[in-house]
Amino acid sequence: MAYQLLRFALASRHPETRMFRTPDRLGETYDVVVIGAGGHGLAAAYYLARDHGVRKVAVLDRGYIGGGNTGRNTTIIRSNYLTPEGVAFYDQSVSLWQDLAQDFDLNLFYSTRGHYTLAHTDSAVRTMRWRAEVNKHLGVRSELVGPEEVKRACPRIDLDCGGHAPILGALFHAPGAIARHDAVAWGYGRGASQRGVEIHQQTEVTGIDVEAGRVKGVHTTRGYVSTRKVLCAVAGFTPRVTHMVGIRTPIYVHPLQAMVSEPMKPWLDPILVSGSLHVYVSQSARGELVMGASLDPYEVQSTRSTLDFTEGLAAHMLDMFPFLSHVRVNRQWAGMADMTPDFAPVMGKTPVEGFYLDAGWGTWGFKATPVCGKTMSYTVATDRTHELIRAFSLSRFERYELTGEKGAASVGH
Repeated sequence: MAYQLLRFALASRHPETRMFRTPDRLGETYDVVVIGAGGHGLAAAYYLARDHGVRKVAVLDRGYIGGGNTGRNTTIIRSNYLTPEGVAFYDQSVSLWQDLAQDFDLNLFYSTRGHYTLAHTDSAVRTMRWRAEVNKHLGVRSELVGPEEVKRACPRIDLDCGGHAPILGALFHAPGAIARHDAVAWGYGRGASQRGVEIHQQTEVTGIDVEAGRVKGVHTTRGYVSTRKVLCAVAGFTPRVTHMVGIRTPIYVHPLQAMVSEPMKPWLDPILVSGSLHVYVSQSARGELVMGASLDPYEVQSTRSTLDFTEGLAAHMLDMFPFLSHVRVNRQWAGMADMTPDFAPVMGKTPVEGFYLDAGWGTWGFKATPVCGKTMSYTVATDRTHELIRAFSLSRFERYELTGEKGAASVGH
């Protein structure tokens, strides 16, 4: 069988088309330059070309497609946020997610699991009830359930959590789902490339020209590009890029780590989150437990993983699931989370004309990928802020009109 597959792979009669074109060189001018070939940058380029007819677009990345936070997350998708602005925004994203595989003609392994945010204290139960009511008011399926419902959904959980933090209830969010992160990046990349967008990997932006308060062009390691519009979608590298145009933001960067176990037979269908134990976990299609925790406590731009994280997360996992004591950890990794004071993103126009931001995603950027592409492509193409992202403007910090999502950020996503 292996020999037959090899013959098929090498046969000229069955050529496999490339996922996207690799341009020979960087052009001299583009209508839009997108910095960052992760999910958000590629989604914006895709919708610019598909929905707005803006095809002369260059996506630049110092590394490779999906090599940043898009490939360094735990792929959880949900809309059970706390503020009306956040709920409406993420609910639109969930709707887009459900049709994305059909749009791409590509299997994204999108799987609706149901999402339980566990409450271990009376105050946490009150917060879950608050979130449930906000969600229901805005048409999002969420409800407060008791510990018995958690046990029915996940029979192998220890409701006492080793006696450290007994589970008193949970916020159940039925649309909670997971998807394959690399498939999302490649799907958007292929779709954008098919519509004329150029994707330039290994192309670092070293400077941005601003003249009379307006973007004029971009310096890269492969030459200079003239453009009147630049979209910055670089996650943990945001402060470096905004510094190039003289914009200050309240963004601060922390590492966020995750790890996966060896594959096991399926036993965990829902997604579980515990803010008190600093754990979130789901089981992938391959049987791995995909696990994460809270942000590392120090500010540093680094993707190095640590033993301290693994030991701490493993201990909390065993509080909930003592039977996992023999299971091995296969690998761990880290991403860079660009956090904001109110745990909401920074999106839209900036004081520099022609410079747009898609940043401040902290630990919740993957789930917003489709809606970010939609809203940012509209904003860039029309130079008008999309209605869904008005509450996320950079200027809100000057006005002290924050969008407080900390209560719905759970632990690390």
